[in-house]
Amino acid sequence: MSSRLFQGVIQQMKDNVDRVIGVIDEHNTVISCSDLSMMGASVGEVMGELSYTSEPVVSGGYTYKALGSRVSVEYAVFVKGTDELASSLAGILAVSLNTVKEYYDEKHDKLNFVKNIILDNILPGDIYFKAKELRFVSDVYRVCILIHLIDKTDILAIDVISSLFPEKQKDFIISINESDIVLVKEVKPNIETKDLEKLARSIVDTLNGEFYTKSCVGIGTVVDNIRDLARSFKEAQVAIEVGKVFDTEKSIMSYNNLGIGRLIYQLPTTLCEMFLTEVFKKGSIESLDQETLFTIQKFFENNLNVSETSRKLFVHRNTLVYRLEKIRRITGLDLREFDHAIIFKVALMVKKYLTSKPAKF
Repeated sequence: MSSRLFQGVIQQMKDNVDRVIGVIDEHNTVISCSDLSMMGASVGEVMGELSYTSEPVVSGGYTYKALGSRVSVEYAVFVKGTDELASSLAGILAVSLNTVKEYYDEKHDKLNFVKNIILDNILPGDIYFKAKELRFVSDVYRVCILIHLIDKTDILAIDVISSLFPEKQKDFIISINESDIVLVKEVKPNIETKDLEKLARSIVDTLNGEFYTKSCVGIGTVVDNIRDLARSFKEAQVAIEVGKVFDTEKSIMSYNNLGIGRLIYQLPTTLCEMFLTEVFKKGSIESLDQETLFTIQKFFENNLNVSETSRKLFVHRNTLVYRLEKIRRITGLDLREFDHAIIFKVALMVKKYLTSKPAKF
């Protein structure tokens, strides 16, 4: 339990209570107090006495009352004074902080529950049982959005993202490791991919624009029950990995819009190597120089239009035709023919995939 949480309540009550108030932990140490000079001080063996009674305990000029049940006393509140008012204030403070503690514990348990689901650390048969125990709403629409931090940073990115999504009972922000954070967000049933991408853009822009932290985001598919959250999370991972290979300039990748890149990513590398060998029977793709590969890229970008491509490359039309003929002689593929162009495009993507050697999840 965070002492910072207790301290926040103590500070709010400080101006309305004309006495020193605070909280001690199981080691009889002051962890929160309206008088900051008392922080870290020891108060004797009060916790031992509180474990035997639910009534307030007076010691050293202060009145103490346990938080929670006597079975497991982790914290106790204290109020300066030994009169009836001190006893009443201790009771009120105990009720207030106990409510805060229960809320925190419930939220923490739910967060761990969701984390265990997306990481496949819980048996499928236990998911709904645990959800019922935690009063967790199971059958609503949610999506996993994975934020990958590219740059190392001094800021706590999870705090930044938490500030963007304050609805703690519906949205869960989970730290996976030092570079990956997952947002499990509740969404409307009919939400569109473009809306999710817009939301992801706000995360990327905030991290980059305000905190100079470069990041990329992978978006899984929307699921309608908690059991499928693990699938949405894996899809978000795949989206980022496919983006690293085929769309290096993009910072936001949605699993629904990966296109042929997703298909290639899921193929065995041996099959990809066989495909390249079959396509480039006459000559290796490595024999094409950078200028030729750049020409091919621009030709594809301009929809196989020779005139438009030559204009964008600032070369004569005949020069471009000569380059395309050169490619045909080397590879046996005429990029001016639609079928050949498709094969060549896929082959380039397969080659890029094999070169990148992406990690599979």
